[in-house]
Amino acid sequence: MADTSVGGTIWGAWRVAQALAAETNRNAVTWSVFKSTSLTCDNSCMTDARSELREVRGEYGIDGGSAAIAYLPAGVAVGLVLAGFALIHARSGRLMLAVFELFGGLVLILIVLTYLYFTRRGKFVVWAELLDSLPFEGDERVLDMGCGRGAVLGMVAKLVPRGRAVGLDLWRSQDQSGNSPEAAWRNLDLEGVRNRCELQTGDMGAMPFPDCAFDLVVSSLAIHNIKSSQGRLQAIDEAVRVLRPGGRLLIADLMRTKEYARRLRERGMEEIVERRLDWRFWCGTLGMAGLVTATKPGNPERSL
Repeated sequence: MADTSVGGTIWGAWRVAQALAAETNRNAVTWSVFKSTSLTCDNSCMTDARSELREVRGEYGIDGGSAAIAYLPAGVAVGLVLAGFALIHARSGRLMLAVFELFGGLVLILIVLTYLYFTRRGKFVVWAELLDSLPFEGDERVLDMGCGRGAVLGMVAKLVPRGRAVGLDLWRSQDQSGNSPEAAWRNLDLEGVRNRCELQTGDMGAMPFPDCAFDLVVSSLAIHNIKSSQGRLQAIDEAVRVLRPGGRLLIADLMRTKEYARRLRERGMEEIVERRLDWRFWCGTLGMAGLVTATKPGNPERSL
């Protein structure tokens, strides 16, 4: 028989309240465990992705395209010829001439070797360090201007498992050997990031993206391929346009980085830094590349 007294009613209400409190506590614990596990997984995934940045699985060709490919064996050949002449002249007593010839030959061979290191390994190490220094959350949208065969695109895509990495290029083989969308997709497959990437064919000076579409914009040895100064500046303007407030811009390029930095100041960008990269980014006779970084004003709560 049910207890219909006031005391029984109060007691029943108390037991119901206890049950609700216990259920709420269990739900809170479950959510806490789930959230903790999720965060641990995200942090672990990001740690794994950062550790993989220096692992290159794709085939990215030679920077400079057919001209560079022709120059490399020619440089070695001339260097060896000069070294041969140095040996001949040293035996004949013309030591000063032999020294100059040997020095010139070794310089040419060294230029070829350092260029091969840069294009096959050095640039990947430098970009891995640059990207590893940014506080990715994993859901960013990233644009690679002049992505080529996807070297930097594939690296940055590893850091945005819940985001999107977009590559833009005109796919000209004179800029990079074997440059094509098919080659880029093959490399993205090899890097295991195809599902978070997309490729677009387009001009850096008139990009097919809306304003404020990306959290990060990167470009590696691409903008200098635009012949006119006005065209290069237009590409810089486009990079600023598609970058969201608080977003970051990183441009590694040859010879023109001071020009880019001036334009970024004119466009109101902040935290602009222009510097030389080190010997790992030494592009043979073209010298060492430079780096420009900048931040678009606004949204300080979320900034790379």
